Amino acid sequence: MPRIRQIKTNFTSGEISPNLLGRGDLSAYENGAKRLRNVHVFPTGGVSRRPGLRLIDIASGNGRLVDFEFNIEQTYLMVFTNKKVTIYANDIKLESKETPWSEQQLKQIIWTQSADTLLICHPDVEPQKIIRTRNGSFIIEPWQFYQNKNISYQPFYKFGNDNITLRPNRTSGNITISASANIFSQDHVNCYFKIADKQVLITSVNANGLSANAKVKQNLVSTSATKDWQEQSFSLVRGWPVSCIFHQDRLVIGGSRDLPNRLWLSKSSDLFNFDLGTGRDDEAIEFAILSDQVNAIRAVFSARHLQVLTSGAEWMVTGDPLTPKSIQLKRQTRVGSPTDRYVPPMDVDGATLYVSRTGKELREFLFTDMEQAYQSNDLAMLAGHIVKNPIDHAFRTNTRLVYQVMEDGTWATVTIFRPESVTAWSVQETAGDFKSVSVVGENVYILVKRGDGGNAIYTIEIFDDNFNTDSGNKFTASHDNQKIWPKALPHLALNKVKIIADGIVREDIIISKNGSIILEEPAKTIETGIGYTHEIEPLPAYQQGMVGIGQGTPIRLVKAVFRLLNTSALEVNTGNGTNPVPFKRLTKTGVLDYPIPNFTGDKTVRALGWQRGEPKPLWLVEQEIPLPCTILSILTEISSPIN
Repeated sequence: MPRIRQIKTNFTSGEISPNLLGRGDLSAYENGAKRLRNVHVFPTGGVSRRPGLRLIDIASGNGRLVDFEFNIEQTYLMVFTNKKVTIYANDIKLESKETPWSEQQLKQIIWTQSADTLLICHPDVEPQKIIRTRNGSFIIEPWQFYQNKNISYQPFYKFGNDNITLRPNRTSGNITISASANIFSQDHVNCYFKIADKQVLITSVNANGLSANAKVKQNLVSTSATKDWQEQSFSLVRGWPVSCIFHQDRLVIGGSRDLPNRLWLSKSSDLFNFDLGTGRDDEAIEFAILSDQVNAIRAVFSARHLQVLTSGAEWMVTGDPLTPKSIQLKRQTRVGSPTDRYVPPMDVDGATLYVSRTGKELREFLFTDMEQAYQSNDLAMLAGHIVKNPIDHAFRTNTRLVYQVMEDGTWATVTIFRPESVTAWSVQETAGDFKSVSVVGENVYILVKRGDGGNAIYTIEIFDDNFNTDSGNKFTASHDNQKIWPKALPHLALNKVKIIADGIVREDIIISKNGSIILEEPAKTIETGIGYTHEIEPLPAYQQGMVGIGQGTPIRLVKAVFRLLNTSALEVNTGNGTNPVPFKRLTKTGVLDYPIPNFTGDKTVRALGWQRGEPKPLWLVEQEIPLPCTILSILTEISSPIN
C-alpha cells in the first residue's frame, strides 16, 4: 500500500469558503484552510495563536473608537459613547468631554484629521472640531466658516422650486423678507440668505412661513421680488455635511442630508473659506455628481486622486492641481457603499479598501496604469462566509493585518501583502461581542461588550503580545508570594478565568464576587483573564492527478510532522480526540513543575484509522491552553490503496 507525502508550507489563502471544498485544483485550496479561529496568518505563510487582550478601562457604554495622532510620539485614543468622548494617552485616561452625538448616531459619524484638529461630521448634527491645545488638553467646538466684514464665506444653495421669489421691504438695516411660498422655518433663525448675491441674517420667522425678519449684512440691490436667492447649504433646516477630507490643501465636503450628491472644495490653503469668487485657480469649487441615479456620497478619500464613494458607484476626481477649470469627475466602478453606517475607507499599499453596499465584500479600489482607471476587486471572494455586514475596520501596518468588526459581534482579520499575492482571512472570537476597533500608532484597541442584559459592560482592550488571555491583566506581589489578590478584576466577578502563575498554567478559577483572585497555591506573578480556543483545521486531502488521493478515495493519515516556532503548547486531534503533544522533559531532579520553555523545531503526531470518502480533514489543532503556538508548515504522510 503506497504512502504519499504532502507538505503544507503556508496558509496564505487563509480560511476559504465551504463552497470551494470541491476545488482542489485551485492554488487557494493548497494554501488555504477549512477553519481558522483565533489565529493570525503571517505574510510569510505561518499561522500563530493570536495575542491576548489586556484590559485598559471600562467604557461608559457602546460606542466608537477613533485614533488621533498628533505626531508619531503623541498619539491618543478617543472613545465616543452616548453624548461623550473619553480621551486616552499611553493607556491612561486623560479627560472626558460632552459631545452632541447620541449612541445611535455614532455609527454614522465621519472624521478626518489635520495636525491638531479632528473634524467630525454627521448629517443630523452640526459639524464639530476637536482641537488639541498647546498644554495637551482638548476642546470641542462647532465649525466656523470664514467671515470677513460680517460676510460668511460658506456654501449657499437655492432649495425648492426655482420660481419662488423673495421680496425685501428695504435694502439696509433691519428688514422684512416676503416669500411667494412658505419656505421659512423657525430653524432658519441665525441662518444666512443671499438675495441677488448680497447677504442677510435671519433674526425671526413669522408663523405662516411666508415672511421673515432679517439683518442686512450687505446692502441689497433693490426691493423688487427676485428669483435670485439662496440660503446657506448646511443648517438645522437642510441638514449638515455627511463627510469631509483634506485633499491638495483644500477641505473637501462630500454630501449633506438634503444635498446628498454634491461636493464642495474650499479655497486653496483657506480651509473654511468656500467663496466661489470668479473661478480663479485658488478659489472654491462646487458641483453635483449627476448620473442616471442619485449617488448619495458616503465618503470622500484622499489618495492618488480624490476618491468619492457613493451609495451606487465609485468616482475619481482629477486635476493636477484641482482648480475650477481643470477639475474632472469620472465614474469608475458600480459597487456602492453602505448608507446606514460608516466604515472608514483606508489606504493599504496604495489601494483604498472599502466595504461594499451589500455588506458581504471587502473591495480594493486600485488604480491600474494600463487602463488608466480604477478597479474594485473583491478581497473576500474566497471567504465570503466570513464577511457579515462589517461595522468598523482598521489596518495595522507592521503585521499587515486588517481588523474588521462584523455586525454579529465577530471579528475577522485579513492578512494583506500584495507583492506576494497574500490575502488570508481568519476569524477571532471572545466571550463577548466586538463593537469597534482602532489602530493608534502600532497598537490595536477594541471595544468589547461582555455579558448580557443588565449585567453587560463595555470594555476597552488592547492586543498585547505578552498576553494569552482576554480582558485580563498581570499582577506582581509586592513582597512574598501571595494567594489572595484583592479586587484584581472586578469586571469579571463570578466569571471563570484562566490563571498563569509564575509562568505555569494552573486550574481555572472563579473570580470572587468583589473581583478578588484566590489561588490554591501562592505565586509571585500571575496573568489572569478569559480563556479562548484557537483552531486550525485544514481542508480535506487532495492531490490532483495522483492515483489514490482524491474525491471518494479511502485514505489514512500515518503521521503529521508540525514545524513549530517559539511554541509552548500544541493539541492535535487526528480522529481519536484532542490530545496534547508533550513538551516537558523529566529533569535530573524529576521536577516537572516549571514553565514550559518555547520550542522551535519539529513535533511528530502519529495516527490510526481510515477515512472513506468523507470530506474531512486529516488532523485538527484545537488548543485552549493559554500558551503560545506558531505553526510554520505541516508534513503529512498518507496511506492509500492502489486502485
